[in-house]
Amino acid sequence: MNILSRLSFGAPWWLALLVPLAAWVWWRRRRRPPAILFPRVDLLLRGPARGRWVARALLASRVVAIVGVCVAVARPRAGARAEQVESDGISIILAIDLSSSMLAEDFKPLNRLEVAKQRVKEFINARKVDQVGIVAFAGEALTQVPLTMDYPVLLAAVDNLQPGQLDDGTAIGTAIATSANRLKDAPGRSKVLVLLTDGMNNRGAIDPRTAADAAAALGIRVYTIGVGSEGTAPVPVGRGVFGLRYENRPVEIDDALLQYVADATGGRYFRARDGLALQRIYGQIDQMERSPIRARRYVRYEELYRWPLGIAIAALVAELALLSWRGLVP
Repeated sequence: MNILSRLSFGAPWWLALLVPLAAWVWWRRRRRPPAILFPRVDLLLRGPARGRWVARALLASRVVAIVGVCVAVARPRAGARAEQVESDGISIILAIDLSSSMLAEDFKPLNRLEVAKQRVKEFINARKVDQVGIVAFAGEALTQVPLTMDYPVLLAAVDNLQPGQLDDGTAIGTAIATSANRLKDAPGRSKVLVLLTDGMNNRGAIDPRTAADAAAALGIRVYTIGVGSEGTAPVPVGRGVFGLRYENRPVEIDDALLQYVADATGGRYFRARDGLALQRIYGQIDQMERSPIRARRYVRYEELYRWPLGIAIAALVAELALLSWRGLVP
């Protein structure tokens, strides 16, 4: 069934010869001959039933031979299609907050950072021809992976992100500047920064609004995501006799700042109050930042004319054998 679905003909006009052949067979079966026709008189002497069987067999073999030749010259073939994708892709930096507050467990059963890492990996897995890089930030910012299409390396880097790798704090302006520095010389016209944070800018020498204006001048679109529930959230503050000790701390996200950064660069600000909302947000960004793909289709054909041609030859051989067996050829 799979081969039939891919079957086509290189010279299908030869199949038109089957129409008069079918009409002739239909006419021959319907007509009533005025006399008994047999190839030779000795067939009639052997009995009309035997002669009729031989005549029908000869007719069938000739029809099969003609059909086989017509189908063979029509060049039946099965094609395997492959697409070559050509695209400039999109250059995307994923900036992820590693401040200690990302350990807050208001996205149960995991903390904010672990849920964010899962969603970031899903986002990376959805890319096909885009360059992606990772910037981690807390009180400072550091490029974890420069722009690359090596998605397994990116996924491994995301798994290794942990609080404590950088000085604590939230340097949003430094994160934007570091990401913009990576994106400014990236190929292609579309450059995107997806910045995820759960706090307020309290570290770094670069003002986030100034960094956002600079990113906009470089043609970089910034999507900002604020993660955290409302009110307070349990945050681990140390270890006690019975394990980690938690304190309920207020959830403080600078919505106005993140909104300004998004608006100034032509992006959008999203607020994720739980893990499901964060999943939907990355899904929306994934749909908005799709690469335009130009595809060329190539078809590799497997010629199948040998099969009908072989059947035609077999039918002719059968006809000759039948004629020889019945003594109808000298």
